[in-house]
Amino acid sequence: MPSIPRRHLLLASCSVVAPWPTWGQTARTPSASELPELINKAGSLRMLSQRLSKAWLAVGQNVETKRAARVLQDSVAQFERVQTDLKPLLPNPTTRSAHGQLEPLWNEFKSRLTASPPAQPLVPALLGLDGRVLAQAHQLTQALEQHAAQPISELVNLAGRQRMLSQFIAKSHLVMLWKSAPTDLHTQVDAARAEFTRNLSRLDAAPQTTPALKQELLLARQQWVFLESAAGRDERITAKDAAEVFVASENLLELMDRITQQYVRLGA
Repeated sequence: MPSIPRRHLLLASCSVVAPWPTWGQTARTPSASELPELINKAGSLRMLSQRLSKAWLAVGQNVETKRAARVLQDSVAQFERVQTDLKPLLPNPTTRSAHGQLEPLWNEFKSRLTASPPAQPLVPALLGLDGRVLAQAHQLTQALEQHAAQPISELVNLAGRQRMLSQFIAKSHLVMLWKSAPTDLHTQVDAARAEFTRNLSRLDAAPQTTPALKQELLLARQQWVFLESAAGRDERITAKDAAEVFVASENLLELMDRITQQYVRLGA
């Protein structure tokens, strides 16, 4: 499969995910209009679990090294900030329990990410931790969506999950580059690719999706083609391929983050 020229990437490679607004830390019950943003924030923790590992792997393999180091540092800070912002606004015991179980997992994961330089023998332990953080963050997000019980909240969750899938696919590509892939990783990546495509169709078909959002989803489809193509070279991965995957995944992340924020605004 031919390489994808960088000029074909839709967004500037220096783009970053917009920072979250900081809310007060006094515990209170969130209003119905605030719940979509809580789902968005919880969903971002799923994404960050995979983006952090992607950046760690990239640093270790000298792939987009400066940018990857910045992504790693910024994503640690973002995870901490979002987790802190969520804590006083969780609406029921189920969400508070899910958040409480996430905290020690995050502390262990953060320690693994920052305690020593990235190295190939550390990959299995890192993947085990990012999977546990992902699962717990997903549980928190699902609990918030169930509490909200609004059609728009399902779309916020769905669009937010696309961010995570983009990062999981890119991370997995870097795992393969380092020849550290678990035996079922190809199967997981195939399932993630199929889910990403399916979710785009679900979002596009939703009655709440505005014409403006449909245009954004079209851009996401186009950027998805670049990521899927670059990440499809599993048998002959090179550092150049991995750099293209890294950049394409960051661009797709920015698009899906913007789309998720638009669904949040519809809910508010």
